Amino acid sequence: MVQKRKIPERKCVVTNEMKPKKELIRVVRNKEGEVFVDPTGKKNGRGAYLSKDLEVIEKAKKSGTLNRQLNTEIDSTIYDELRELILGENNAK
Repeated sequence: MVQKRKIPERKCVVTNEMKPKKELIRVVRNKEGEVFVDPTGKKNGRGAYLSKDLEVIEKAKKSGTLNRQLNTEIDSTIYDELRELILGENNAK
């Protein structure tokens, strides 16, 4: 019998839904306090996950959810980068 690998799930910090990691985007704050989008999900630091959904990104920006999750000011360029990542993926489909 083949062991079915467990798919790692993470919670979207905006919708609080559990989803497979591949359906989420990770935003990381490292020890230096730099915040960046982590498409690989492998970088060191405090990570917060967001659904790959433009509405969710907008909501995160308006509500400041990421600021609270990562305990720092999130630059608007991060949200732009998230939007581009989602739009890029949607166009690739």
